Amino acid sequence: MACHSFLLLATTILVVVCSAVSDCSPSDTAALLAFWKALNELYLGLFNSWTGSNCYLNWYGISCDATIGYVTDINLYGESEDPIFEKANRSGYMTGKLSPVICDINTLTTLVVADWKDIAGEIHACVTALPSLRILDLIGNKLFGEIPVNVDKLSHLTVLDLADNTLNGKIPTFITRLGSLKHLDLNNNQLCSEIPEDFGNLAMLSRMLLNRNQLTGMPLRESYGEYVCLREGERAGVRG
Repeated sequence: MACHSFLLLATTILVVVCSAVSDCSPSDTAALLAFWKALNELYLGLFNSWTGSNCYLNWYGISCDATIGYVTDINLYGESEDPIFEKANRSGYMTGKLSPVICDINTLTTLVVADWKDIAGEIHACVTALPSLRILDLIGNKLFGEIPVNVDKLSHLTVLDLADNTLNGKIPTFITRLGSLKHLDLNNNQLCSEIPEDFGNLAMLSRMLLNRNQLTGMPLRESYGEYVCLREGERAGVRG
């Protein structure tokens, strides 16, 4: 009888725990919905799945750690071979802005909002406070303003892709402190500064593209997997 009672109690606890983590946390769900409201996607209906509370099961582009119920990845690509794009026979197009509310999801490891062509606004400084972020990919939009100065706080960052926007100002010198960085693409913006001399200290960096900006500075290290291009036609996309 005691054994039966123990098993019943253990089963009850397991059910309660599983139920507790079957949904995304309310705070993550609220942040995602607020993030969505700042965007406008008319043609593909990608956000039609963003209903209910089981965002880690069926919300398009969202991944969640089901054991704890927190969102870990946002992958929203405007260029994709996903059946949704093939059925519509078109690439993605989205307007609006990136809401800073996305920074409320502090368990993010991946933030991709790429190739939507017309998403504008700034890259909010709060992004640099996401302690687990490994991939930040915002390529192919109309983002403006400066790259957040405190980007070096993203100590786990391996991919930083901000190409094909209208970012201006300087390349933050602190970017050279990103010891895990492997891929850096700032191509085709309006950056105007000297290239930080300490880029050579990024031992993990294998690909760096800075062309189509107004940059000056250091000689390029030949050991990069893909060379920097400072001006059109100069070492453009040469692979090692």
